[in-house]
Amino acid sequence: MDDATERHEGDHPDDFQPRRRDLHGRESRRAAGTGDDAPLPWRRRVIIGVVAALVLAAGGVGIVVWRLNANITRVDISAAVGSDRPTVAEEAQGAVNLLLVGSDTREGEGNDAIGSVPDDPGQHSDTNLLVHISADRSWATVVSIPRDSMTLAPPDCSSDAPESQWVTRQWNHNYAIGGIGCLVRTLEGVTGVYIDHYAIVDFRGFQQMVDALGGVEVCTSEPIDDPNSGLRLSAGTHTLEGEDALAYVRARKTIGDGSDLGRITRQQAFLSSVAQEATSTKLLFQPTRLYSFLDAATRSLTTDPEFDLGTMNDLAQSVRGIGLSNIDFITVPNEPYPGDPNRVQWQDSAEVVWESIREDRRVNEETGATATPTPTETALTISPADIPVVVLNGSGAAGLADQAAAALRVQGFASVGSGNDQSAAADGAVVQYSGDNEEAARTVAAAFPGATVEEAAGLGDTIQVTLGAGAPEVVEVPNRLGSDPLPSQPVTAPEPSPAPTITTRSADQDICSTS
Repeated sequence: MDDATERHEGDHPDDFQPRRRDLHGRESRRAAGTGDDAPLPWRRRVIIGVVAALVLAAGGVGIVVWRLNANITRVDISAAVGSDRPTVAEEAQGAVNLLLVGSDTREGEGNDAIGSVPDDPGQHSDTNLLVHISADRSWATVVSIPRDSMTLAPPDCSSDAPESQWVTRQWNHNYAIGGIGCLVRTLEGVTGVYIDHYAIVDFRGFQQMVDALGGVEVCTSEPIDDPNSGLRLSAGTHTLEGEDALAYVRARKTIGDGSDLGRITRQQAFLSSVAQEATSTKLLFQPTRLYSFLDAATRSLTTDPEFDLGTMNDLAQSVRGIGLSNIDFITVPNEPYPGDPNRVQWQDSAEVVWESIREDRRVNEETGATATPTPTETALTISPADIPVVVLNGSGAAGLADQAAAALRVQGFASVGSGNDQSAAADGAVVQYSGDNEEAARTVAAAFPGATVEEAAGLGDTIQVTLGAGAPEVVEVPNRLGSDPLPSQPVTAPEPSPAPTITTRSADQDICSTS
């Protein structure tokens, strides 16, 4: 990789730095999550909690950390990603986004025995996982990005090419052309998601980690006979070690429909099994196995310069309360790529996933919509007479805003205006406020069942309501003024487009489950 420099840390135990930094080396002020007094339910820890367990349990803490830190290869990609990077939204401050990559490199001891791919040589990002850890450390989402995705990407992986000049390219070729720097720049550009850290593991590291766990249990609904890898399994449950485990997660053409998407489903089930094994007492209570697992992981690990064991330990401490049931696996919604049926392109509903990550909201399994907080049941504190309101019609149904404004005036909202603005339309009703007017916005939102309340700039004391597809009729607010009935509301908003269905898989789900 031309634009990256490598270095190994380990010259001295003092290299251990517990502070977290971003890819540019800036110190992060992200929230620490749960405190030291939080309960420690062993079976509910996520994989990264293993790091904390070892660091805290080892007798020679400094030496152990120094040795493991020295195993890790560092690559600085700040030049490759450039300076035009996504801005982290206020509501996502404190969340962490990690890009985890499985490389198919054949270079190095233990990798050269895997075999080459003559029709597509070079290194590729065989597995691509975007891990989002919520700001409050109560849940995490793992998004699988198909390696055959066709997306926009910077030409020649240029760090300064504007997005208007980007070209369509297969996802895993970004890594082959420009390494991890190109992959991060592409991901940030097409999703708007800021990547805090990255980590790359190769074939050798994968096999050694599985062996250190004592094998990982898998479940196949059909017999497997893969001549490429030599893997042969009967239908049912098996415990696989290094080489067989690698063959299982990489096999594609001889299993199921032969697609990369089918392989992703198996990989997600495999990762669930790894999480269940790594967080069990069988590993956590055996320091020797813990060290073997971490030693195997770090020897084949490449990360950004600041993602050392100190940072990992900080992160582990903050997420130790996340249970496996709160870790969701999602595959980017996709469809066949028109130019090549062997490739895929992302569906429009993929934006639901990226938006949920940008705004630190968990994706709802049933509807694909992002989860929103439950409205408070506390009493309204601002009288309608003290609230200026403007209602905007973004639904396309003529007269909808005027109708809603009339129903608000009857209830004592003294200053109510209306207008049209389809450019700002969203499904349902969106109530916006500025400054310290949230309580006033709550009063207005009570008139629109299911409304979303959010802060916006430049509104002054006015509360703005935008009505989109599926917007509800106005109802009476609990602290309304006057007793005149609400006027009739014959204008109805059009039905919203069906919410995309995004399937999620929980990390504690039965490994034999296919849904």
